[in-house]
Amino acid sequence: MTALLLALGASLTWGVADFVGPWLGRTWGTLRIMLWGQCSGLLFVVTVVAIHGGGPRSSGIGWAVLAALSATIGLVGYYQGIATGTISVVAPIAGASAIVPVIYGISRGDHPSIAQLVGIAAAIVGVAFASMEHQDGKRVAAAGVGLAVLAAVGFGFYFPPMHAAGAADPWWGALLFRFASVGFVSVAVAARRPSLQLPRRVIWIVGGVGVGDTLGNILFAAAAGRGDRKSTRLNSSHTD
Repeated sequence: MTALLLALGASLTWGVADFVGPWLGRTWGTLRIMLWGQCSGLLFVVTVVAIHGGGPRSSGIGWAVLAALSATIGLVGYYQGIATGTISVVAPIAGASAIVPVIYGISRGDHPSIAQLVGIAAAIVGVAFASMEHQDGKRVAAAGVGLAVLAAVGFGFYFPPMHAAGAADPWWGALLFRFASVGFVSVAVAARRPSLQLPRRVIWIVGGVGVGDTLGNILFAAAAGRGDRKSTRLNSSHTD
């Protein structure tokens, strides 16, 4: 039950952050909003880990770097998809990212119920419908669909390695994840050189987005540490 509540908390905080962040990104630019948000999230998780105290319990937290790479790719796709398309199209497609960890779990020996399999099929059909729109009497791919699919793949492949990092040590897993994601976004910023200036009021909102996103990471990592590790963790021989 504790793992379930933590996972629900992660979904809630991610949901708010993933609405406000891209909404701001439409006006101020994806990389600018992402960098400020990632940095505020890093400051938050550093504070939390410092208060919690103690060093990492396992080298398995290294999986958080892979999770950060995948999540950063997904986040860029999500922000850009909403900037070029409509949120009502991009969001449900990106939300189909949950299919990836389910498939991974099945490959690791999980046995979903018939109802769960029907739900997966319904999600795939829903994504197909959401990705199309009518133009001149024809059904064509909606704007932002490609980026939304990129977001779904990036977000989806975040879950298995982050679950492994959280099972090893949720606090340090979340910290390493945020360090890595800040690094990846910083590389993109250095390459594209966007303006980074924001009004003070916007910086405070973006800071809240970054904290919310990071809190979601912490809650998910904590859920991984308390949940059933047997069916969803990565091979222990690779994490120790």
